[in-house]
Amino acid sequence: MADLIAWIMVLAIAAYACAGGTDYGAGFWDLVAGGAERGKRPRWLIDHAMAPVWEVNNVWLIFVLVIMWTGFPTMFQAVFSAMWLPLVLAAIGLVLRGAGFALRMPARRLAQRRIYGAMFAVSSLLTPFFLGAVLGGIASGRVEVGTTAAADAWANGTSVLTGLLAVAATAFLGAVFLCSDARRFGAHDLVDYFRVRALFAFAVVAVLALIGLPVTHDDARYVWEGLTGGLGLLLVLLAAVCGLATVLLLLRRSFGWSRCTSVASVALTVGAWGFAQRPYVLPTSLTVAEAAGAAHTLRWLVIVTVVAIVLVGPAVVLLYRLDTMGELEELTDADTGAAGAPGDNL
Repeated sequence: MADLIAWIMVLAIAAYACAGGTDYGAGFWDLVAGGAERGKRPRWLIDHAMAPVWEVNNVWLIFVLVIMWTGFPTMFQAVFSAMWLPLVLAAIGLVLRGAGFALRMPARRLAQRRIYGAMFAVSSLLTPFFLGAVLGGIASGRVEVGTTAAADAWANGTSVLTGLLAVAATAFLGAVFLCSDARRFGAHDLVDYFRVRALFAFAVVAVLALIGLPVTHDDARYVWEGLTGGLGLLLVLLAAVCGLATVLLLLRRSFGWSRCTSVASVALTVGAWGFAQRPYVLPTSLTVAEAAGAAHTLRWLVIVTVVAIVLVGPAVVLLYRLDTMGELEELTDADTGAAGAPGDNL
């Protein structure tokens, strides 16, 4: 039962890395789009592409937290005690990112749009970095039951590298998705704009992955051995194949399939991390069985999870499907009856 819950948590993390990751990636490209005039078109596309689904993607993060504190309370306590600072920074970034994105679109004054846009873009960079840093600290074995909060737990080579990989991977996902969105919204000038950026982001991911080989070998030996052998290695190779397939599909302008392969590459990487770390939730000090809650709690957690998947899963799938088909569009001023105000462009 505990192993089943652990794998459900890994799948939920993979879902958040892919779904929420596209949002963070869009925020990254918003940040580097340039000034108000130069970045107007890319930001217009990002706003229209994210608007229907950005709140839904955070459901996966909530799901992960609920499973962790209910199914593995010992792990939850250890992680949040040792990593409270980066987790608080990630949470602040998550809140400011959502507020910035939600408030930027209706804002009419240019100064307001710049402030809200900066909140959205900068937070989209910081949140995945700190979440990645936490995962890196866990993978390197720096978190144990009773570990007190210290900078070394998350400000180390593995954590920094994992944080940078999280930023690069989300930028890669975001650019791939925006290529397809640009074509869907008829913004043909932005198709190549984001295609080039997707290829560049993949190159950065590949470089960081190569740098990570000696870093994890020395600093996270247990996870490194899991990633270089058995099912962990198989999933890493499959992730690499999917990443290369994404590059080929982008070059051939097959943007629909490139979405699938890019998501697969990130999801398989998360799965490889799960296999590399087993049977531990905190290498090499706390196993899945040791961290698990009471048996009756796990049984009810499985039941509730199944019910949630049955009730919520189809709705989420339908929402994503309608969005990719272009059936979901944001309301215009004509729809809401909104009227302009003096000084709208100031």
